[in-house]
Amino acid sequence: MSVMAELKQRLRTDLATAMKARDEPVVATLRMALAAITTEEVAGRAARELSDDEVLKVLAREAKKRREAAEAFDSAGRAELAGRERVEGEVLARYLPQQLPDDAIETLAAQAVEEVSAQLGERPTQRNMGQVMRLATAKAAGRADNAKVAAAVRALLRA
Repeated sequence: MSVMAELKQRLRTDLATAMKARDEPVVATLRMALAAITTEEVAGRAARELSDDEVLKVLAREAKKRREAAEAFDSAGRAELAGRERVEGEVLARYLPQQLPDDAIETLAAQAVEEVSAQLGERPTQRNMGQVMRLATAKAAGRADNAKVAAAVRALLRA
C-alpha cells in the first residue's frame, strides 16, 4: 500500500485532536469526510489510496452538499438544521483551497475564451462551451465552484 495522502493524514490527526477537545461538530464533520473518502477509495473494481487532489475533490463535493442542504433547510424554515449544515461546511472549508473571487473567475473565463478563439481561428460560440469549460475549470483547479465558472463562460459566449 502506498504512503497515505498528507491531507487524509491531516484529517485523521485533526479528528483525534477534536475528539480530545470534545468538539462534537468538528468530530462529526471529520468522521463524515473520512467516511466519504473511504467510500471513494473502495468504489470501483479495486480499492486504492486517493491522492491529495482526489481527496480535495471529495471534500469539495461534500462542502457543496452542505451548502445545498443549508439552502434547502433555509427555504423550508428549518434554521437550526441549516445552521448545522453551515458549520459542517465551514469545517470542510478549512481543508479546501482559498476560493477565487468573482472577478478572478471572470478573468479565467476570458482567458479560456481567448485560448479557444486562437485554436479555432474565430470567436467561440455556445456550441464551443465544452471546450472553453475544460480550459476554464483546469485553470480554476478546484478554487472555484464550476457553476460560477460556467456562468462567467456563458456570459462571455453570449456577448
